[in-house]
Amino acid sequence: MSSSGNRLVMDVRKLMMAYKVELIDDEMKNFYVYFHGPKDSLYQGGLWKLGVQLPDDYPYKPPSILFTNKIYHPNVDEESSLICLDVIHESSSPMFGLLNVFEVFLPQLLLYPNPSDPLNNEAAGLMMSDLPVYELRVKEYCEKYAKPEDEAASSEERTTDKELSEADAHSSDETVAAKPDL
Repeated sequence: MSSSGNRLVMDVRKLMMAYKVELIDDEMKNFYVYFHGPKDSLYQGGLWKLGVQLPDDYPYKPPSILFTNKIYHPNVDEESSLICLDVIHESSSPMFGLLNVFEVFLPQLLLYPNPSDPLNNEAAGLMMSDLPVYELRVKEYCEKYAKPEDEAASSEERTTDKELSEADAHSSDETVAAKPDL
C-alpha cells in the first residue's frame, strides 16, 4: 500500500474512533459521518449526516464533503449542499487530516458563518438584515431536518429487523414443536 493509501486508512480510522462513520465502499474512499452541531452554536442539538468522498490522490487533494440533510447556513448551498470552506477546498493541505475537518473546520464554519462570502444568498441576506429571524430559521431547520431522534429511530429499526432475521434463521421445527398451544 502506498504512503498516501496508508494515510487514507489512518485518517479514516481516526475519524471512526471519534464519530459514527458509515462506510460505503471497502476502499474507505466513500462514507458518511454523523456530525453533531457544535456546543454554544445555533446548530447545537442537531445531527447531520455528511457524505465524504476522498479523491485518489488524498491527502494531496481535498475531500468532497456534503450535507445530506438540510442545513440553513450562509456558506452552505441549500440545493447542492456544497460547503464553502476554504480549508477543505482551496487551502487544503496534507497537514490537515479528516479529524481536523470535523473537529475544527466544520465547527468553526457553524459557529462563525461568513455572510459576505455566501453560497446561500437568502441565509446571508437574512443574517445581515434580521438576525433574530435568521436565528429562528436556523433552529427551525435543525428541528425539522437534523433531529438526533430520527437517526436513533432509524438505527433501532435496522437493529430490530436484523434481530428478527437472525431469530428466524436460528429457529427450528423443534423450537416450534416445544411451544405450548395457547
